Amino acid sequence: MRDCRQFYINGQWVEPTTPKELDVLNPANAQVVGKISLGGKADVDMAVAAAKQAFETFSETSVEERLALLRRIVEVYQSRYDDLVDAITTEMGAPHWLSKVAQAATGLGHLNTIIAVLENYQFEEKRGTTLIRKEPIGVVGMITPWNWPINQISCKVAPALAAGCTMVLKPSEVAPFSGYIWTEIMHEAGVPAGVYNMVNGDGPGVGVPLSSHPDVDMMSFTGSTRAGISVAENAAKTVKRVAQELGGKSANILLDDVDLEKAVTGGVQSCFTNSGQSCNAPTRMLVPEALHDSALEIAKAAAEAMKVGDPNTDGTMLGPVVSEVQYNKIQGLIEKGIEEGATVVTGGAGKPEGLEAGYYVKPTVFGNVNNDMTIAREEIFGPVISILPYKNEEEAVKVANDTPYGLSGYVQSSDIERARKVAKRIRSGNVHINGAQADFTAGFGGYKQSGNGREWGEAGFEEFLEVKAIMGYSAE
Repeated sequence: MRDCRQFYINGQWVEPTTPKELDVLNPANAQVVGKISLGGKADVDMAVAAAKQAFETFSETSVEERLALLRRIVEVYQSRYDDLVDAITTEMGAPHWLSKVAQAATGLGHLNTIIAVLENYQFEEKRGTTLIRKEPIGVVGMITPWNWPINQISCKVAPALAAGCTMVLKPSEVAPFSGYIWTEIMHEAGVPAGVYNMVNGDGPGVGVPLSSHPDVDMMSFTGSTRAGISVAENAAKTVKRVAQELGGKSANILLDDVDLEKAVTGGVQSCFTNSGQSCNAPTRMLVPEALHDSALEIAKAAAEAMKVGDPNTDGTMLGPVVSEVQYNKIQGLIEKGIEEGATVVTGGAGKPEGLEAGYYVKPTVFGNVNNDMTIAREEIFGPVISILPYKNEEEAVKVANDTPYGLSGYVQSSDIERARKVAKRIRSGNVHINGAQADFTAGFGGYKQSGNGREWGEAGFEEFLEVKAIMGYSAE
């Protein structure tokens, strides 16, 4: 049983102003595995006050001082790596292997990437008699999700520290253990008091007072589009910067010259990784009409080959989804797909046989989907893929872009030049050609209702900077 009921404010572990406990469940068996406290406005006020005071000095630290701090964080992170792996598997159900090679690994990836950015970044540039200067934006409020918990914490905290900002983090109350360990890492690494603060809680209790706080200069939010709208509305009252990474409904276009077996199998596996709980998952597979039936057969075999089970068991490829709420949402959308006439190729409603205790979902493939169906419009956030036939390349691009989202896109072709041309027409912040992996140095973020701003690499670092022009800085 993990006791995570304290908050971290001004360099110290403190008790909540008003204790309000919340049980944390292991989604693999629905058992209580820990407790946190849900904070409120008074806790947020104390954390923001600490961050505001610390900003006066931390914003003036040198690049060398901040690099040294980030390198110490990397050292401590490495010493706690196995603890993070275990925490992520316990709190959100990721298979142990995935927590080790991907989930926890992203923290080191973002830290090392930001160190490289900071080593080479030019904060000042002379243009004639004017000095263009980049300065830390100030106090940053951060709200992170449960699906890639350390990934989202590290890709916000690391660049904010590198920029010279101070911050208040609200990790997900659904999967809070890894955020708690991250905070212990910050403390052990010697982050100055008040620079980094952490308050657990839910959206109404902590998210609202944080995003509306007059002394918070920026909100960095990752989560659902619905919650992102709320953050933006609350932040608008004080005209603070808002950077958001929200939902997605990414299309995976398989062109007619593709290696169908490889592309369909890879597309299913990519969609179902992390039990489908990735905002950039390729959830809509677009295939030529003539290849549709063959694609369904391949997808069925690929889905049925993915072993669902206890995340701590060797060989498990898919663990549970994170919670009962998430499970019920996914079941409702699967039933909606059946009701609207899509073909269930494999999977469907209910839990896999023998896995009734946790929040497990059958890997599900829908065929004969059209882009007006609910399962092609709404983010399901589970191991569910929709396969849509298209007539020609022009229609494929049109369907891919016919979505309120624009986070990611995927193009598969044996002709790289053809794939490049299609990729340039996809209206999304990222596009992957022929299974290319994510790049920590590239900006991550979306068009339309997938958010605004960018995370990762130099683009993500610059989100935490203001631009100042000092005219007359140099003599004529």
